[in-house]
Amino acid sequence: QIQLAESGGGVVQAGGSLSLSCAASAPSFTSYSIAWFRRAPGKEREFVGVINWSGDSTYYVDSVNGRFTISRDNAKNTVALQMNGLKPEDTAVYYCAASFITAQTMAVMKYDFKYDYWGQGTQVTVSS
Repeated sequence: QIQLAESGGGVVQAGGSLSLSCAASAPSFTSYSIAWFRRAPGKEREFVGVINWSGDSTYYVDSVNGRFTISRDNAKNTVALQMNGLKPEDTAVYYCAASFITAQTMAVMKYDFKYDYWGQGTQVTVSS
């Protein structure tokens, strides 16, 4: 079992940057793919991106591709979401999630039902 805790949310102006962190408590952290999802007010939860267990494969939703970067430090059991060029439509609660599933193509990991463990979320607000 793995426990996840997000941090780093806040308020930022459009065009700015913010870095979120997902800290995991699990001896088998490297067994998990870690994804970021978000839920904007009045909308369904949306996949943002995912990183595989080793950190050498990532996949992003088109709306953030090129602006957001996911990385992981397996020595510290953390995953980071670096968000640049933020837009008001990026405003949401951001969640990290862990999946024990391994996939050759990370695109198949964009579905929330593939994830068994979720953090509590951190609010990101982008002002225009």
